[in-house]
Amino acid sequence: MTSNFSLCLLTLNEIHGCRKVVPNLPRDLFGEVFALDGGSSDGTIEYLVSQGIQVVPQRVGSYNSAYVEATAYYSGDAIVFYHPKGTVDAESLPVLVAALEDGADFVVASRMLPSSTNEEDDHFFRHRKWFGQWLSIAASFRWRRREQQRITDPLHGYRGCARSFTDSLRLRSTGMTADLEMVRHAYETGATIVEIPVNECEREIGGTHFPAFKTGRALIHYLIS
Repeated sequence: MTSNFSLCLLTLNEIHGCRKVVPNLPRDLFGEVFALDGGSSDGTIEYLVSQGIQVVPQRVGSYNSAYVEATAYYSGDAIVFYHPKGTVDAESLPVLVAALEDGADFVVASRMLPSSTNEEDDHFFRHRKWFGQWLSIAASFRWRRREQQRITDPLHGYRGCARSFTDSLRLRSTGMTADLEMVRHAYETGATIVEIPVNECEREIGGTHFPAFKTGRALIHYLIS
């Protein structure tokens, strides 16, 4: 049954991932499906259009701006953000939607739960995972209300937000701290938080859009500011 929820695909040159995951998206769960595209030049836009997905061009080129523009654009009672990189299977979308239907304000697809898999789990050095775990603890200490559960994966952009959550959200207009800003907002507003476990694999093609040092520095600066 179609809900009055929106699904937003955040894309920037993700043709390989889109071809892998878009055919398996459970679109019947959503009343609105669109992509917010940051200026793809690899065929991502053309592929999404061929699959019947509306593509909304991003006006300002930053990670934060993508979320700002998407939350201003969507029309549903809740929005789910999904990055079609091909690293997390779309089979978890019904679980995330169910949590929103049950009244959650903020749902995070976590790669850090005991039943989850992180792309670095088979690495000896797990820099990104360790940083995410540290940031989870630090953000909890900084902003979390005592009765709230701790968000174990503060940097996974795969998440769902109720309309009331996004209506009161005031993200910075530019930068790369949107994921952590949402975590802070959830803690400080006393939002109902739910995490669902997901399994993440490594990218088959391409690399991250978030250089570790630059991104980490921006996140730490936001945390302590």
